[in-house]
Amino acid sequence: MQSIKEKTIHTIVIQKSKFVCLLIPIREVLEVGKELDLVKQEFVGATHYCYAYICGSEKRASDDGEPSGTAGMPILNVLEKQNLNYILCVVVRYFGGIKLGAGGLVRAYSNSVVEALKEAHIVELVLGKKIICTFPYPNEKQMDYVLQNAVIFRKDYQEHIVYYVQITNEAYENLKSILHSLSEVSIEQELFVIK
Repeated sequence: MQSIKEKTIHTIVIQKSKFVCLLIPIREVLEVGKELDLVKQEFVGATHYCYAYICGSEKRASDDGEPSGTAGMPILNVLEKQNLNYILCVVVRYFGGIKLGAGGLVRAYSNSVVEALKEAHIVELVLGKKIICTFPYPNEKQMDYVLQNAVIFRKDYQEHIVYYVQITNEAYENLKSILHSLSEVSIEQELFVIK
């Protein structure tokens, strides 16, 4: 199973319509709405914001006003064929005045994703987990050092510091004793993470 390392943007023009494909790595479905809002703010005035995502076992596709089955599903099909996961793909269309027909739209949206994937940095996903580490302020530097190769995707500073971390199972097993000596660790969920 694979994903992408960072956000990738690629633009193609077909029959005067501009298709901007954004490939965005996501960790959970809750990120999709936020990312779509950011895309709409960045690409104001577009005709359509069609998208598909795969996040764990959850999948969804949206035609956003294009004829049914001509945008979202073609985007999703490309992601599935490439064995990608934890990814959101948004294709922004600026209509150029020439109708493409159903077949033309399917090809345009599919090709937009295929071309963007040629520029994306593809990474392997391995089994891992999302953990929550709660620890006192004096342990912060040590925790940062111990977790330098993990993904800390959120930090909360309150009475104690709380790190929300994605870590491979292998790294977790290697660091388990150190993590437990420095913090209170709880495993939130099992998932795939970037190798």
